[in-house]
Formats: sequence, C-alpha cells, structure tokens
Amino acid sequence: MRLNISIQHYDRPLLFSILFLSAFGTIMLYSASWSESYIRSGGLTESLFLMNHLKRISIGFLCLFVALIFDYRNLKPIASYLLIGSIMLLIITKGYYLINGIDRPARWLDLGVFSVQTSDVARLSLIIFLAYYLDEIKTRIKNLYDGFLPCITAIGIMSAFIVIQPDFSTAFMVGLIGIILLFISGARISHILTSFFCALLISLPVIYLSPYRWARIRSFFNPDIKSNGYQAYQAELSMSNGGWFGSGLGNSTEKNHLLPTPHTDFIFSIIGEELGFLFGTLPLLLVFLFIFFRGIKIAKKCTDPFGIFLAMGICINLVLYAFVNASVATGLFPVTGLQMPLISYGGSGMLINMVMLGILLNISQAKRSINGTKSWSSLNFG
Repeated sequence: MRLNISIQHYDRPLLFSILFLSAFGTIMLYSASWSESYIRSGGLTESLFLMNHLKRISIGFLCLFVALIFDYRNLKPIASYLLIGSIMLLIITKGYYLINGIDRPARWLDLGVFSVQTSDVARLSLIIFLAYYLDEIKTRIKNLYDGFLPCITAIGIMSAFIVIQPDFSTAFMVGLIGIILLFISGARISHILTSFFCALLISLPVIYLSPYRWARIRSFFNPDIKSNGYQAYQAELSMSNGGWFGSGLGNSTEKNHLLPTPHTDFIFSIIGEELGFLFGTLPLLLVFLFIFFRGIKIAKKCTDPFGIFLAMGICINLVLYAFVNASVATGLFPVTGLQMPLISYGGSGMLINMVMLGILLNISQAKRSINGTKSWSSLNFG
C-alpha cells in the first residue's frame, strides 16, 4: 500500500483555541487559587499554584510540539504495547500502594522527579489502541467474536483496573469514550446495548458497596448540604452568585474556603461566579465545542482510517471531560472529581491533553491519500 503525502498547514483555528484556553485557564487558576496559595505558603506568596501551573503548561506545550512534529502513523506499530504498558502501570501503581500500606486512592505513581496519574496515560493509550484496531478490522466490527468482542474486552479490562485504584469516574469516562468510538465505527447497536447493560449490572454493586460513591449518588438525588452534598451546594451557590455578568474578576467569595478545591474540580464554578454566564461559562463551553467541531472537520478531511478514529477519540475525550465538569458544577451530574481540560490545576491531565491536541494538530497538517483505502464517506461511520 503506497502513501501519497502532500503537506499542508496545521489547523490554525485549533491552535488559537488551545492558546486561548491556556491563557484563560492561567488567569482563572490564579484568581481561584491565590487565597489558598497564601495560606499554604504561610503568607509568603499568592502565586504558589500559579508558578506550578506555568511550569506544567510550559512542559505541556513542549509535549504538544513534539506530538505535532512526530508523525502520528508511527503510533500504529506500538499501539498494542502502549495498551499493555498502561495496564501494567495501573497494576504497579495499585501494588505500590498496597505493599507500602498507603491508605489513599492509588492514582499517582511516584517516579522520583515527578508523579504521574496512570489513569491519564491509560486513557490516551486506549484511544490509540482502538484507533489502530478499528483500522485493522475495518468492517469486521459488525462481527461479534473477531470484531466487536476484542474491542469491548480491551475497554472492560482498562476500566476495571482504573476502578480498583479506585477511580470510578475516570473508568466511566474511559468506557464511554470507547463505546462512542465503537458506535462511530459501525458496531451493531445490539452489541453496544448488550455491553452497556452488562456494564450497568457490574457498576451498580461497585457503586453501592463503596460508601463514598453511594453517598455521592444519594446526595445528588437527596442533597444534604451539611455533609455529602456540601460541595455540590457550594458550587451551585457560586454559579448563582455570578448570574449573567459575574461579580468581577477576583471577586469570588466562594473560593475563600467555602467551596473546596476551587482551582481544580470546581474551577468552572469560580469562572461562573466571577465572569458570569455571558462572559465566562458560555464562551468557555463554546470554545470546547469549537475544538470538537474542528476535530470532526480534521477527521472528515483525513482519508487514513487510523487518523480518523484517533482524531474522533481525542475530540470526544476533550468535549466530554469539559461538559461533565461543567455539569457537576451546575448540579446536572453527581460529583465526579473530573477536571476541566487545560483550565483546572493539574499535572498529568494537562500533559496528556496537550499530547492529544498535538496529535490532532499533526493529523490536520498532512492530507494523506492511501491507495486502496476507502474514504470517510464510504466507511460505515453512521
């Protein structure tokens, strides 16, 4: 199979959107974290979290640049190894916590110089693997045993190892991203629905037998603002304080130890409180939607099925995380602990999202025509 490659410019609107989110996120992170930073540093600095964020976002842009110049097709031969390696990382992380008797969720693996949240690595590796595998099997995805079953097994195994960390929210998102990719690839609805109900049957006891998970679900339907519903209540209160136009940049009251983790999980609430709906939360979500539609456009222009699935997986991942985070802040979804991409304070998530966006830009900059391969319109993507 011969490749004819004509290099084009990368998708500049996508790059500008990334730059906007990075700048906007940096401003809002400082606004949301300066009070906590001042207290944690013993009154020495208000920019403790800001400085760490700037270091991470600088490394993130370096990762984006590397992914931009690294031909994404080179990921295909190592896709299976990436999947296996990420599963091993999840096992090693859990094992390390158990061996050392650490009574905390086993989500971070300390590598000495830095720590990595292994579920973030697993999320990226699964998207790459599914893109590779769906490219390999093509229309066999409609077959149960030699098409659909290996895909759903990989999704199930990855989700299971993330659940035992425990990190049910990330496992749910990984499973949802995988299922959407299978749907796009033309998998039978009956296979997808059967898998969904099986996952639901497994998830119910997993949620019920975990006290804090069950408490979150109960508090969602029957809020108790004095205990498990406190975070959600304060997040909604923060949003309502902002109204249409906001209270002004830096003028949030909820970030002053009323709303827990205002610079991570609930930064969207601070954005709503300070900038309001018209100048804060709505434009932010529109930018994520714009990135999503740019990703779809990139996928449609790509005639390499691996690139198509990879682009779709990346843009689905970003928009899902953004809207789930926003849904939690507005009380439409139970508290999850999932962060807002490129906006929330974090390390591994920031780097992985930057790598994903770099890959998406990489796919956009080269129009690839593959002899003997069907185009987007002739593939059964629904």
